[in-house]
Amino acid sequence: MCSVHTSVELEKRGIPTTVVITSAFRNALEVQYKGKGMPGHACIELPHPIYYLSREDLSTMTREHIDEMARQLTKSK
Repeated sequence: MCSVHTSVELEKRGIPTTVVITSAFRNALEVQYKGKGMPGHACIELPHPIYYLSREDLSTMTREHIDEMARQLTKSK
């Protein structure tokens, strides 16, 4: 997962990150982060699949997760 590699590199530089995934990729994400020495890294998990959702539904889902994302990106170390 490119998002894992990128987020690990940014975190090493002190830049907080989070990754948006669908539930089908949760296990892969956890394995990748554990392998990179960052188990339990922040993520936003959406239901899978999302490809069939309308633009309006995706917009609603985004608004539902925006506060969580902001908390994850402003976390204290």
